[in-house]
Amino acid sequence: MTSIIKFKELNKKEFLIKPGETANTMNFIVQGSMRSYYLDENGQEHTLQLGIEEWWINDLYSYLSRKKSRMYVQALEKTHLIRLPKVELEKLYIEVPAISNFFRIKIQSAYVAVQERVIDSMCDDAYERYDKFRKSYRDIEQRVPQYIIASYLGVTPEFLSYLRKKHS
Repeated sequence: MTSIIKFKELNKKEFLIKPGETANTMNFIVQGSMRSYYLDENGQEHTLQLGIEEWWINDLYSYLSRKKSRMYVQALEKTHLIRLPKVELEKLYIEVPAISNFFRIKIQSAYVAVQERVIDSMCDDAYERYDKFRKSYRDIEQRVPQYIIASYLGVTPEFLSYLRKKHS
């Protein structure tokens, strides 16, 4: 693994991936926080993923399909990443089956999490989504701006303020 590892440092608000680029690495957050989001046709941000230390972040669609990204992946704080280039990682999958198994499980878990989020967004009301977020991601809430959490939950920042007051 050490032969293929690349390190990258991002400043706050700096982008790792922008629409039109292809995601070519798996990205592990060593320090900092990040998010992935897209802009709809009205310029509204929709946060799909948040990440902090010891989490992976990427545009898996672009990474796996080799198609151009439609998302932004952005640092929310000064962030240090370990990056594993796809071409070299693919070679390691063959040479070291345990690495292949590790990433297979990671990608399966990511798929399950995305599907769960989609179903929750269709079935749960905003308060239930906020409550699940708080329970699942206690370390994130204090580090991420309110408008990004609102975007992640699919509500306005004003409504998120209302939910927070209701919760306390």
